[in-house]
Amino acid sequence: MSINWYPGHMHKARKEILKILNNIDVLVEIVDARLPFSSQNPVIGEWRDNKPTLVILSKTDLADPAITNEWQQYLEQKSQVKTLAYHKDDKHKLKQIAELCLKLAPIEPTALKPVNAMIVGIPNVGKSTLINALAGKIIAKVGDEPAVTKCQQKINLGNNVILHDTPGILWPKIENPESGYRLAITGSIKNTAIEYEDIGFYTIEALMQLYPKRLCERYDITELPSTPIETLELIGFQRGAKQAGGRVNLHKASEIVIHDLRSGLLGQLTLETPIMIERELVIVAKKAAKKLAQKEAKKSRKVRHNN
Repeated sequence: MSINWYPGHMHKARKEILKILNNIDVLVEIVDARLPFSSQNPVIGEWRDNKPTLVILSKTDLADPAITNEWQQYLEQKSQVKTLAYHKDDKHKLKQIAELCLKLAPIEPTALKPVNAMIVGIPNVGKSTLINALAGKIIAKVGDEPAVTKCQQKINLGNNVILHDTPGILWPKIENPESGYRLAITGSIKNTAIEYEDIGFYTIEALMQLYPKRLCERYDITELPSTPIETLELIGFQRGAKQAGGRVNLHKASEIVIHDLRSGLLGQLTLETPIMIERELVIVAKKAAKKLAQKEAKKSRKVRHNN
């Protein structure tokens, strides 16, 4: 299933960001540490070009620490990219954000010519929570639903660094279907745009491969069944998610698992690794090449037919 969600205000936000991009010295991109690749907007990568970038891996209290470290090393292989692992209780790391922006900036800032940094990120990666922490007060609305912030604002970080906030934006088409599922699991795509059973099956399949012990511990399972559907049914049975006739309500069972993952009740986990992503990108590239070849072949047949 292809998962896409691109409300009209996201298109407007994209245009607003492009207007001020030339005046920005440093990009600060927030990604979800549980899915650092899938929660990176590829459009932002295109805008970035060689602009210095600080990538903040947020929600590290929910992510697997060892894999977060892997991702930091992987991301910092790119030119002019630094990373910072952060979660909402990391108050001591807030000062590092301004310091890293100063180090990355191509100019020597003054009161008249400060470093202009722009914070970007897709919905629900913790951007508003971070903005409020940096400002020391609530200036950005925080919510569990994605796309809460819909306007731009500026925050003075001190040390001659001005941070420009922007709304969270997705991109019109998510090329990697695996990324679409992961974004839906963690709440970056609105619940009304997804099928809970489909996402539930995907979540169970991923956890059976990556964190089978967590599933057993959380849902009192002695031995995992061999298939995702059987595992989801067992979880639903254990948690009383039943419907008329005693059958398991798969929608309710899926809601239980997704809620537990999002809230951290399944422990610290990460849904993708650099190696996984490298493999998936090869598959995506092959599919794109095949689709292009088919399109060109169709065009050639049409030209021959008209001649």
